[in-house]
Amino acid sequence: MKGIPVSAGIAIAKAVVINEKHIQVPQRNIVDVQAEIRRFTQGVGQAKLQIIAIQKAALEETDHDRAAIFGAHLLMLEDPEFLKQIESKMREEKVNAEYALQMTVDSYMTAFQGIEDPYLRERSADLKDVSDRMLRILLCEEKVSGLSIHEDSIVVAHDLSPSDTAQLDRKYVMGFITELGGPTSHTAIIARTLDIPAVVGLPGVSDHIQNGDQVIIDGESGEVLLNPAPPIINEYRDKQRSFIKMKQDLLQLKDAPVESKDGRKIQLAVNIGHLNDIKLGLENGAAGIGLFRSEFLFMEQKGLPSEDLQFEAYRKALALMDGKPVIIRTLDIGGDKKLDYLPISQELNPFLGYRALRLCLDRQDIFKTQLRAILRASMAGNLKVMFPMVSGLEELRKARQIANEVQQELIAEGIDLNSNIEWGIMIEIPSAAVISDILAPEVDFFSLGTNDLIQYTLAVDRTNEKVAALYEPYHPAVLRLIKMVAQNAHQAGKWVGICGEMASDIQLLPVLIGLGLDELSVGPSAVLKVKKAIRSLDFQRAQIIAKEALQFKTAAEVKHYLTDQSNISEKGEFR
Repeated sequence: MKGIPVSAGIAIAKAVVINEKHIQVPQRNIVDVQAEIRRFTQGVGQAKLQIIAIQKAALEETDHDRAAIFGAHLLMLEDPEFLKQIESKMREEKVNAEYALQMTVDSYMTAFQGIEDPYLRERSADLKDVSDRMLRILLCEEKVSGLSIHEDSIVVAHDLSPSDTAQLDRKYVMGFITELGGPTSHTAIIARTLDIPAVVGLPGVSDHIQNGDQVIIDGESGEVLLNPAPPIINEYRDKQRSFIKMKQDLLQLKDAPVESKDGRKIQLAVNIGHLNDIKLGLENGAAGIGLFRSEFLFMEQKGLPSEDLQFEAYRKALALMDGKPVIIRTLDIGGDKKLDYLPISQELNPFLGYRALRLCLDRQDIFKTQLRAILRASMAGNLKVMFPMVSGLEELRKARQIANEVQQELIAEGIDLNSNIEWGIMIEIPSAAVISDILAPEVDFFSLGTNDLIQYTLAVDRTNEKVAALYEPYHPAVLRLIKMVAQNAHQAGKWVGICGEMASDIQLLPVLIGLGLDELSVGPSAVLKVKKAIRSLDFQRAQIIAKEALQFKTAAEVKHYLTDQSNISEKGEFR
């Protein structure tokens, strides 16, 4: 069986299968609605007490990631808009609390599933966990899921909620396998926090694996082996030992400089989709945050986040990084990333529509509130700001004008601001790449958002499986655009980085470094792997490889050439 690998490593243990009981929610007509609302309010209070107890236990174990998850659960139960919707349904339809809760949550879940961003989409698991807790309280049901584990085990489940993992005795959990989930699901986050392998996205796996079955998880390839023969087990035990040694070797590089063998220095930063990601980035030696996806603050709320709420999140990120650079991307919402509280009219092609900076320039109230929060936080650290989805000079100038107005307003209010803020843009629309020579003098830096740049350059929807094979980072057109942007930035005396998935592709590193990119920003778990590869690379040779790679006519030719030239060892180093 093969699923989605979300946390690297090899696990070999017996399976413990968790069969979650489905909650049956009855619909009843209610005569005394006010009494039913009181019952619901009491249930909310009881749920809060349970969550506070779990959060306290997590903090006592210094498990701040788990504590933060349950902190978010508390915020959901304290959200007045969420509670108001449930109570309104009870009043208007005269239905019982459980049914009103379920209907309200279902509407939210539908909205979550329409979001492209996997991290934000998978936050629906937190909402479901809170909802299930409330339903059990209201229905007076006990949670029965078979979470008692007393020996080394691999947990197999349809899905794992934060409440599920809170009950586990973690010293016995060797790995996770779930039917649902993705790289940013709760299971994935917890697995990486616990530093154990996990494979998700395996439909029906809990029906195929029985309690006590011997199971092997390969968290690198996504392979799951059921009741393997002894020679296979021995083979994977060898892999397990090799992986542990490799991790130990990588950790030795945490504080090592990021530079090529011949002294070319590279800024190696981390992409974060939540404050929780900062801890892992720092543990792996990230030199900064190359992409702070600010939209998570908007997606986690039931209404526009206040200036103070945003300020506190930005301030905390800057403080945690302790002087290391933090690049905050302004709100990138719209397209298929919709907010229930921010209606956007139906569009025939949302990817080419009302989104990101276009929305912010139109809704300046939202934009200015965010800019105020960002700038107020600037004294807490080394702040840089970038605008997404810039297609031309007019948009850039308008955004900078609004930012300047906000700066002047804050100064007039007597608020101290950092005077050394850098302002940049993401290069993710081909038009911006083509006129990057025009844009460069008006910014401090460029950051290549290659995920969208590839999509727009090749006219390929990367989420559409029918054309996904055409989504090709090695395409000569993509590489030529990257070269153009890097050259134009440097000619204007500006630096250029990359924050797309290409940045963590080891085989592409010689091209990216050889083209002169100054910064690479990758996922938290990829930092050390990329650092090791950079330190084994010769910059002058990378320049030659990059020049040659751009001479080829097809992606296949580029890939074949890089495979031949890169000569990457099993240790992830260039020979």
